[in-house]
Amino acid sequence: MVLAELEPTQTIVRLCLADDPEVKAEIDEMWSFVQSKKQQRWLWWAIDHRTGQVLAYVLANHKDQAFVQLKALLEPFGIMQFYSDGWGAYERHIAPVFHTVGKRNTQKIERKHLTLRTRIKRTPLAERSAMARKTICFSKSIVMHDVVIGLFINRVAFGLSI
Repeated sequence: MVLAELEPTQTIVRLCLADDPEVKAEIDEMWSFVQSKKQQRWLWWAIDHRTGQVLAYVLANHKDQAFVQLKALLEPFGIMQFYSDGWGAYERHIAPVFHTVGKRNTQKIERKHLTLRTRIKRTPLAERSAMARKTICFSKSIVMHDVVIGLFINRVAFGLSI
């Protein structure tokens, strides 16, 4: 079975390069969990600030290494400005001249968080998927958690058939 062999780290996606030479990206991380709140999972992702298009994402833990992976996926885009909420990993790995902290420029990605949570919990896999409070739906395995989220993003954001 494919799911049994799939590693959660294999759900990283990269999109085509943007046409805009001055690409600005909103970056953020979104928390969820598997079985209990002690087993945290994080969706780290970036969107084009102008269009709202998802550029790349990583499903991982809440450590700097996860953001470093995301940043590596974003390198081909030539991003000139990052907007974030100021989480420490961003401040440690993005030069201040390329980084703006504040909620004013992260509204699109925060909206994507809400949309993702709402749409995932309405899927047929809601009993086994993630991104909502435990009383509504939750994941029972890291693999299913990451696969459901990864498939959703690949289908909705990138238009890939699943």
